[in-house]
Amino acid sequence: MKAYITMLGRSTWAMINSYYAVVMQGYRPDKIYIFLEDIYSEKLPKAVEALKIISSEYGFSPEIEWVVIEEDNFLEADEKIGELLKKLKEEGYEVSVDITSGRKALVAGAAIHALPLEVEHLFYLSLRDMEYANRPYMMIPLHIQRLKDFMEGRRWKRL
Repeated sequence: MKAYITMLGRSTWAMINSYYAVVMQGYRPDKIYIFLEDIYSEKLPKAVEALKIISSEYGFSPEIEWVVIEEDNFLEADEKIGELLKKLKEEGYEVSVDITSGRKALVAGAAIHALPLEVEHLFYLSLRDMEYANRPYMMIPLHIQRLKDFMEGRRWKRL
């Protein structure tokens, strides 16, 4: 069982393109959780539909859920993301967190728990040229994109 936690922020394309890159690498989540701040709620329907389309094109259909956090509320983000990550790890999920499109409160809330809980993947899709930032994944030259997995080759030890 695999769970993919992503974040929807200013750029819907950043979230969608990062998911596309992860799927192209062979990752097929059973569940997707989207965290977003309340000011981006209007972007949610389009983002969910895009995740469904990409998944369908690759032959799978994950459950998709979302959690809306109050804008810039670090404590709420920390609490809700932390609870979800702990629950998923306890249930035996392979957990991936994608911070590409997240704003600071969401990224901090995820990273603060992802490392000690030893999630399997912590993804970030970077672009070397921001001229391409608002384009679909396949319309951005691949040599400009870098999918980074911060957990690759690392296992964090608790002190």
